Amino acid sequence: MLIRLGHSPDPDDAFMFWALAADRVDTRGFEFEHVLRDIQTLNEWALDGRLETTAISLHAYPYVQDRYLVLPHGASMGSGYGPVVVARKALTREQLQSVEIAVPGRMTTAFLVLRLFLGDFRFREVPFDRILDEVKSGRADAGLLIHEGQLTYEAEGLEKAVDLGEWWLLETGLPLPLGINVARRDLGSEALHDLSEVLRESILAGLEHRAEAMEYALGFGRGLDTELADRFVGMYVNDFTCDYGEEGRAAVAELLRRGEELAAFPARVQLDFVS
Repeated sequence: MLIRLGHSPDPDDAFMFWALAADRVDTRGFEFEHVLRDIQTLNEWALDGRLETTAISLHAYPYVQDRYLVLPHGASMGSGYGPVVVARKALTREQLQSVEIAVPGRMTTAFLVLRLFLGDFRFREVPFDRILDEVKSGRADAGLLIHEGQLTYEAEGLEKAVDLGEWWLLETGLPLPLGINVARRDLGSEALHDLSEVLRESILAGLEHRAEAMEYALGFGRGLDTELADRFVGMYVNDFTCDYGEEGRAAVAELLRRGEELAAFPARVQLDFVS
């Protein structure tokens, strides 16, 4: 069975799927085609069920819950850190509410969490890898950074206004779930179970062979040096990635609950995991 596997061209996702690309796990008869796109594109594709399994933003799940189940692994979840809002000078919460913020897509989880933090605000969608330049040039007053921008903004001379992962931890006591992996419901329960096991084994293999997986992941670092790439992978490939556990599932439920209170989703959320 051909499985088109969608993920972002980033070090953490590459690290998770190194073992598949390197043929280091038993694929149980599945043939994998890696489809690399930015997370906003993957979110949009999931609306149509284009890929059999894909990374998406947790924020996007309520829009695709009729087509996809959540895999119990592969989450990008951090405790006390996450997307960062930056500007050319430090801005207060009140100031952020009165300026235009460049965001990486309205279906990203970062956008949802910023709404929870600020309420309504002015924004403009910009490809995630261009937000730093938008802020540096003055074309945007502030920018919401995801992926490796969280680690590189200081070197670009920008100031942090808020770390949303830090705020979320203080607000809830929970880690902040950002990205999730999902698989299409129509694959059937047996195939879904086997597919889930293959993907879980790929993540574990990367952690067990970290040096090899990191060497592969560095090819997706977009200029990150080895130290920063290793730090970024360590932030988002962790115990929660291997299995959500009770704390991770509680964090997901809480974020979705708050999103429902904000009327951010088109329907009530039914969170279903592959078993």
